[in-house]
Amino acid sequence: MYEFAIDTTAPKHQLYTEMLRSADALTAGEPDAVANMANIAALLWEYLPDVNWTGFYRAIDGELVLGPFQGKAACIRINFGEGVCGTAAAKGETQLVKDVHAFPGHIACDANSASELVVPVRRDGKIIAVIDLDSPSLNRFDADDAAGIEALAMILSDRI
Repeated sequence: MYEFAIDTTAPKHQLYTEMLRSADALTAGEPDAVANMANIAALLWEYLPDVNWTGFYRAIDGELVLGPFQGKAACIRINFGEGVCGTAAAKGETQLVKDVHAFPGHIACDANSASELVVPVRRDGKIIAVIDLDSPSLNRFDADDAAGIEALAMILSDRI
């Protein structure tokens, strides 16, 4: 059993330092990608305040396919270039969206989502997945969140 002391009121840098340490401990030595994604989706759900969806989309044959997550049921398939997740996968760049309703082509899986952060996960230069975080609050995510999730993507690049 894993138990982590989570202080969601801690400064962001401390929260992400602890979350990354926990993510590394959970996934180190575990070869099963689905198990690792499932644990990380749950970990993000626990560590990050004010989120309503945390999870993964896996890059399979030129589209994103739903992976392990926490939150409401979600879109199963997203084409590269469509929505926030598909844009992150197509461009290979983090997408920090302060207001999803202003994002052209936003795909609304949960009408309560107001802001989103999507970070590509790469292995050998190829996008293998994206980490997707949604919040019911506008402007929930910032550069510190992006940096923290990008660091997580680096840890996971050879574990999912």
